[in-house]
Amino acid sequence: MIAFEKRPVTLTPTHPFRIARSEHAAYHHWLVRVEQGGEEGWGEAAPSRRYGETAETVAAALDELLPLIGDDPYAIARVERRLDGHLWENASAKTAISAALHDLIGRRHGLPLYRWLGLDLARVPPTSFTIGIAEPEEMRRKVEEAAPYPILKIKMGFAGDVEVLERIRAMTDKPIRVDANEGWTRAEALARLPVLEELGVELLEQPVPAADREGLALVSGATAIPVVADESCRTTADLAGLLGVVDAVNVKLAKTGSIGEAVRLMTAARALHFGVFLGCMVESSLGIAAAAHLAPLADWVDLDGHLLLSDDPFEGLRLEDGRVLPDPDAPGLGVRLKA
Repeated sequence: MIAFEKRPVTLTPTHPFRIARSEHAAYHHWLVRVEQGGEEGWGEAAPSRRYGETAETVAAALDELLPLIGDDPYAIARVERRLDGHLWENASAKTAISAALHDLIGRRHGLPLYRWLGLDLARVPPTSFTIGIAEPEEMRRKVEEAAPYPILKIKMGFAGDVEVLERIRAMTDKPIRVDANEGWTRAEALARLPVLEELGVELLEQPVPAADREGLALVSGATAIPVVADESCRTTADLAGLLGVVDAVNVKLAKTGSIGEAVRLMTAARALHFGVFLGCMVESSLGIAAAAHLAPLADWVDLDGHLLLSDDPFEGLRLEDGRVLPDPDAPGLGVRLKA
């Protein structure tokens, strides 16, 4: 049989992390550990209220889902389907189990996840580094602290956001991406487009509420800046409704519910001629590592969640030429719990 346990973990960002709809001084996540035959695997659940999850709901979901794993760790696709059939939603809880099983099998056979999937780390794009919403002076300091990172992602969707973006652009010539997290109306988004274009913004994420597909299409059709669906795209099932609406989709493991579904979503999106953006929540290196192995499938990457933390409980990822990379030889997810 496969033994399993769940462990709570609290992650503290270096700065309180604020986006258009929320602010966090701490993140309460759950770790999943599975073990069989002396080998273990780990996964992380990073819940978001936006997707109907909290630390409490994850704990309750894991109590129901973990006993469904069974005794065959190789039957991961079957386990993922079983979990989906038992509880609807609960994506981050399911992702933690999926990641832990992939980690277990990879460790057992000495095989990194990216090798298992037949991917090439040389194709990993550089990550952006996120500047959360704050007072203008604090955002300026955050930009200075982000000197080691080649691309900036600026959170918008607040009063005065355009002026802050203009100040940031005056400070740096780095590529800038903008994420409004559903924080604008159609009119607000359309009014901001000329400034975003003038400032050379590279990507625009979720300018209007997720359900406003018509608004997304209006914004996308009014600018040459690629518009990315984030909150509007959770799984492969969402792609059909986004055809002709946006240019790209943001894939996050905590939204998809499993590594298998994330790979399907990225592959299907590319087949349908969407750009593929690989993102993350604020997570430890454990959660980020699971996504980092999939990064060769992406056109753009935003895997900075662990870089925003003051104390990361896991280690093993590296930052090289702006790219977040797993150890190329470490098996499974390639990270380990710090002593």
